[in-house]
Amino acid sequence: MSVCKVDVPRHIYWSSRNKVTIDESDPRQKKWLLGQILSNGTISDIRKLDLDEVEQALPSLNLPLNIRVLWRDYFEWRHSNSVS
Repeated sequence: MSVCKVDVPRHIYWSSRNKVTIDESDPRQKKWLLGQILSNGTISDIRKLDLDEVEQALPSLNLPLNIRVLWRDYFEWRHSNSVS
């Protein structure tokens, strides 16, 4: 298993005075980062995400209700408007 260290930008995780680095090869840390991006990220941060990965992880992410509902509704819309 390879280690992929990522520095978390301050605008995504601003409650720590120290620089925060996560290991994206650790599923728990990657899930935490995904939740932080969905809750606090910019549109630029969100555009970098794999939406299939977001959809798969959504039920297990610790998100505020309004963010969870927004993404749930988005994926329902995405599926209802996909070309078969």
